[in-house]
Amino acid sequence: MTPTDRWIAAGGTYETRVVTVPATTPRADAARFLADEAEHGRWELDRSAVYWGGTRRAWLRRKALRVESTLD
Repeated sequence: MTPTDRWIAAGGTYETRVVTVPATTPRADAARFLADEAEHGRWELDRSAVYWGGTRRAWLRRKALRVESTLD
């Protein structure tokens, strides 16, 4: 069992974000945007698709942070 599998089994959840890139955006610019999101926003690529006409869609995910109150 991988660490990710153990994390999910322990009740871990992911935040998801869907990014749609127009067909007019150069591929290099789209790749640069996704790399920036991964580096600075802690997002990882879950899946991607290219649609008829050239529109691209990417599903990003990151671990959801659970914050417990320290106030009593």
